[in-house]
Amino acid sequence: MTPTLFIGSEIYRGSSYGAKHPLRVPRVSTVMDLGRAMGWLTPQTYRTSPRAKAAALTAWHSPAYIRALQRAEETGAVDAPTRAAHHLGTLSNPVFGQMFSRPATGVGGVMLAAEMLGQAPGAVHVPGGGTHHGMPDRANGFCYLNDPVLAMLALRHHGLPRVAYVDIDAHHCDGVQHGFAGDPEAILISTHEEGRWPFTGTIDDDGGGNCWNLPVPRGFNDSEMRAILHELILPRIAAFRPDVIILQCGADALGEDPLSRLSLSNNAHVAVMVALRGMCDRFLLLGGGGYNPWSVGRCWALLWARLSGQEVPDILPPAAQEVLTQLSWGGGGRPAPEAHLLTTLIDPPREGPVRAEIRDRLRQLARR
Repeated sequence: MTPTLFIGSEIYRGSSYGAKHPLRVPRVSTVMDLGRAMGWLTPQTYRTSPRAKAAALTAWHSPAYIRALQRAEETGAVDAPTRAAHHLGTLSNPVFGQMFSRPATGVGGVMLAAEMLGQAPGAVHVPGGGTHHGMPDRANGFCYLNDPVLAMLALRHHGLPRVAYVDIDAHHCDGVQHGFAGDPEAILISTHEEGRWPFTGTIDDDGGGNCWNLPVPRGFNDSEMRAILHELILPRIAAFRPDVIILQCGADALGEDPLSRLSLSNNAHVAVMVALRGMCDRFLLLGGGGYNPWSVGRCWALLWARLSGQEVPDILPPAAQEVLTQLSWGGGGRPAPEAHLLTTLIDPPREGPVRAEIRDRLRQLARR
């Protein structure tokens, strides 16, 4: 049995997409700091992520794109043809000092997780993973590489061919669907905000039969996520009988996030994770979106606590509160966090009615 492991890296503390980018805020480093302040990360449970080599990345990405990404990091610039061909040096995918090494570290983390899960059952959390928009030959939506795709390929390499991928990020997993649409050995289930970039993943898009897309309306609440979990996600996963489950747990579906208009509490993320973990003896938990530094750090730290069987106090001890107090937006004029975001990990529940749109879409998918 593989122990429940957390794979992280200090590269997330020392790198940023730039002062005006949503990913200027700390995320993985906050989870690591909270975990250490709570005593939840130990030498037995923590692993430092390796950096994937360029050759490993070409299992899905084009060699020309990987060379362009490395060259942009080395030189700190891209020329016009490279920008046009590979979407590097744009507002969404800027040039910065670790633009190859940071995403390659995320890929290295999921590849290490795939190797461990191939050897024995267990659960691994890689919060630096979840970059689900990357395309084979271009950056896309803040994602330079697509670690979920590379994780799925690596899991197959290690003898786990049937992979279930569930994505509860606020944005559709267009890159993962591009990689596995129509693949009979994979099932992809995505909930995401309707009318939100990248404007893919419509309810009638079945990706050739193995993709279940459920766009949700603004104000999406915990009760609605519970309905989707029990009426769509769990039945489809049970029927598929995967060798391994991957959960991309983007925190941008939380009510505090500035880049979506959904209203989940982190209890919804925990409920999805706990249910999926109970369905398969091999489980990989990824990060993803999340642009409020307090809500994303708290969410992923809470997920790690639940995954690894930790007790979560109602009020955090002073050392953990200090981690949250020291966070900031890094500019941009955003409002100060609500008081509970500085003293707790568990959100108040955000229940509500299961609206007719959700019920209608669940019925539509049930008819497939």
